[in-house]
Amino acid sequence: MNNQRRNVLKTGTGAAVLGALAAAGMIPNVALAAWNKAAFEAKSMADTLKALGAVQPADSSDVQVTGPDIAENGAVVPVGVDSKIAGTTMVAILIDKNPNALAASFMLPAGTEANVQTRVKMGQTSNVYALVKAGDKFYMATKEIKVTLGGCGG
Repeated sequence: MNNQRRNVLKTGTGAAVLGALAAAGMIPNVALAAWNKAAFEAKSMADTLKALGAVQPADSSDVQVTGPDIAENGAVVPVGVDSKIAGTTMVAILIDKNPNALAASFMLPAGTEANVQTRVKMGQTSNVYALVKAGDKFYMATKEIKVTLGGCGG
């Protein structure tokens, strides 16, 4: 085991140097969390889309939702979204029959491959929607995932 990093952090000097680097912006941010409170608290798909600014997203074959056809446990369902649309800046995962439709939202910096993977909770069998923003337009794709054991209070 390499204890070098721990030893640097234990010393006051090492912690001070790392703090100075962070303050100067020399330590890059790995991920930035985007929080759209209204979208995450919206109960219906229509309200969620409105909060995200996507009034009428277009269906697109360039956006794909991946996940199991049947999820044995709704508490942990692997879901992914892959967008081949150039200039994708946002990817959101919405679950129609969950208490809150928006399950995840990702803001993508320029030049980032638009491929995200996560695990979501699903209370019951439902359509899972991938919402993608590229430029000023929104695109959507859908996949039905059947749930045999609910994870949102089921």
